[in-house]
Amino acid sequence: MELVHFIRGANLSQVPEPTLTVVKQVLLTVCGTALAGADQDGIAELRDVLVERAGRPEAHLIVFGDALPALSVALLNGAMARALDYCDAMVPGLHLGSGVVPAALAAAELNGGCSGEEFLAALVVGMETGSRLNLTEELYDGFDPTGVAGVMGATAAAARVCGLDETQTVHALALAFNRCGGSFQSNIDGSLAVRLINGWIASVAIECVQYAAAGLTGPMHFLSGTYGYAHLFARGQIQAAEFVRGLTEEWHLLKMVFKKYPSCGLTQGATELALQAVRDEGIGADEVDHVDVFVPPYSWRLVGQPFKLGPNPRVDAQFSAQSCVASAFERKSAVLGHFEPDAIGDLMGLGILDKVASYEDETLDEIGHTACRLVVHTIDGREWTGELAVAPGFPGNELEPQAHVDRFLDCWDYAKTGLPGIAATELQSVVADIETLDDARSLLNHLLVRDRPQA
Repeated sequence: MELVHFIRGANLSQVPEPTLTVVKQVLLTVCGTALAGADQDGIAELRDVLVERAGRPEAHLIVFGDALPALSVALLNGAMARALDYCDAMVPGLHLGSGVVPAALAAAELNGGCSGEEFLAALVVGMETGSRLNLTEELYDGFDPTGVAGVMGATAAAARVCGLDETQTVHALALAFNRCGGSFQSNIDGSLAVRLINGWIASVAIECVQYAAAGLTGPMHFLSGTYGYAHLFARGQIQAAEFVRGLTEEWHLLKMVFKKYPSCGLTQGATELALQAVRDEGIGADEVDHVDVFVPPYSWRLVGQPFKLGPNPRVDAQFSAQSCVASAFERKSAVLGHFEPDAIGDLMGLGILDKVASYEDETLDEIGHTACRLVVHTIDGREWTGELAVAPGFPGNELEPQAHVDRFLDCWDYAKTGLPGIAATELQSVVADIETLDDARSLLNHLLVRDRPQA
């Protein structure tokens, strides 16, 4: 199978520098979001469950340092990395890095070590596999892409790190295929399942690799079979051969999205335009009469509904264009601290939130998935309109290198590690030269940053 040959045999000499740059950007992003996500809703509870469950100490939790089974470590590390929704993404909502990186790290410990070069190669094949199996929003039709394509990418990375042979790799992927799932209803309802899905795909990757290594089998024709991936998820509109066409020649992971702001990818354009109005036009919250946000129908269904405060305020705010735009006008920036429950509560007490409304505009579908138009009406009668065909951080409107550093430092500062700033610089350096490490497990030395009591 061509995909398996790629997963097992691809080496860094085949990978163009721009592709390696994106993979390293994903790694740095996930390191930052995992550190910052350690105190988020559900993480302490999940850690308690996993520590109580215990088991063989095979790998270590990021931040906390607990030695637990690799399955458990991948689960919690993946959930932490996704908890703030500030990680990498890919249209129409695939979050690869927060599954692939935790799976690869846990696999490196499970395997007793892995060179930095091999670790980076594993990240490359994992992210490329997930990217190639990614589908359109119409084909997913409500499935969470992370739980479908993401689990395949995470399994590919873990299989590479653990050195599975060709047959074992096929079966690891085939078993993972049987674990594809997840629904965007989790996002709409603002549930913690959103972050758990990333943990699950990392954990499932380890589980399927262990099963395959032990000789358990999955359907060999998981891509092309009668009821394979191409049929069940691509609905027969994409043939299996298309998923692997141009391997090592065309790099689908270059479609990766990196968020400029710590909220859902579909709110990035609206946030950018609001801050543009603040920065370039000097429009403050006290000058706004009302703001109209126009987004494509798909975006509106996920982030355009009137803002409601539920049991998880951060998730509610991250997936609300209304909240993101109101906050941008009020605070003149968008950082992690603005999505704290107290900060969201403060925003609800201000008039600006009620002055923002979102609308679906079918004509924006013709422009692009993240197209957005913002119309600001001021109290003194002015009208300002801003438009974006492509939101910042998406292919075609890539972030500048400094924006990646800024996002990482926002995570570092928010994490309140108590470590000096030089530690953040050291972690950035390790990631930049990850392929030079004798053992990729040494990366963990920079991620176990708090002196905390064991649960």
